[in-house]
Amino acid sequence: MKTLEELRKIREKAQQDMKLRESNTRVKVVVGMGTSGIAMGARDVMKAILDEVSKRGLADVVVTQTGEKGLSSMEPVVDVIEEGKPVVTYGNMTPDKARRIVAEHIVNGRIVNDYVVAAQR
Repeated sequence: MKTLEELRKIREKAQQDMKLRESNTRVKVVVGMGTSGIAMGARDVMKAILDEVSKRGLADVVVTQTGEKGLSSMEPVVDVIEEGKPVVTYGNMTPDKARRIVAEHIVNGRIVNDYVVAAQR
């Protein structure tokens, strides 16, 4: 059992790690992980994105998840968010498409228009 002081130290370290991670973020990738997204394969899409980001050593990319986005007919959906640019939402994602998004959009800055379902400011 941890003491209250040990738990405080653990919390403070986690908060510092989060600040460091967020301050160096160039791109945020958000995978829709609501029930319809999961049913359509969002877990595998998330794993593919995390794997590709890790393989490429992209320390300035944060991958996270959200619940339902209201696009159940286009699940799994993935948002790519970059500072000062429109949010790009990709739909009907597969692990292979997700890897292509990392390679082309996140690494090379070219939106993959074949998979875009929305772009908003």
